[in-house]
Amino acid sequence: MLIVGFFEKRENRTIFFKMTLTENERGTHLKHKKPSISEHLASLSVQYGVYPAELFQTLVAARENKRAVCQNLTVEYRGSVDKEAIFLIKQDNNVIVQFRVAEETLLQKNIAFENWMDTDKIRKQMAKLNPAEPVSASISNLRHGMKKINLTAKVLEIQEPRMVHTQFGSNALLANAIIQDDTGKIKLCLWDQQVHAVAVGDVVQITNASVSTFKGEKQLRLGKNGALTVTQNGAVKKEPVVAKAKKLVCA
Repeated sequence: MLIVGFFEKRENRTIFFKMTLTENERGTHLKHKKPSISEHLASLSVQYGVYPAELFQTLVAARENKRAVCQNLTVEYRGSVDKEAIFLIKQDNNVIVQFRVAEETLLQKNIAFENWMDTDKIRKQMAKLNPAEPVSASISNLRHGMKKINLTAKVLEIQEPRMVHTQFGSNALLANAIIQDDTGKIKLCLWDQQVHAVAVGDVVQITNASVSTFKGEKQLRLGKNGALTVTQNGAVKKEPVVAKAKKLVCA
């Protein structure tokens, strides 16, 4: 038998509640699942705009050098206990979280970080952060799961188009482009008529796009609601091009 209690403030009084648990009830009420390293890093990536792969490599660097920086986050290695490394993560000298990672986990290669983000918990967390209306963004601020993104960028490269088979059973033309603004570069997936609507050197306005990842690389996708417009000196040069959404991640 176990006696547990808690305080609750009601109006101007603080009341103490007490309850007695049997052994079976004790296990039911007190069992708490320890968050995994993937849950920690996925949640932090959503909150602070960094990708899990970046955070993971920062943990590895901190383990070797005692301290490492990932954008606006600082990771400190605090020692190891029972073959687990202890890390403290700070932002502007404020402690965010401390957790342990198995030493053998830090040695793993070819981790599918995109799978870490593909959980109901993380999707709900991202949904809370995504705006109701499209917002303007810069490439350096893009993070996995962002939606309704508007930005302007220059096309640096367009890879050779190829025909791919979609999950809908149809064929579609796909080409990956590299676009750049003043803050960075990102891959843009072009489908069907979008492939021939742009050329290297064009300045494009992208509206209602979303950010995904594939093999650790962030990508910008237009989907069924996004559009791409070629501009010249701020004016529309070609009409916006919209492509049907494809159930396929760019390669």
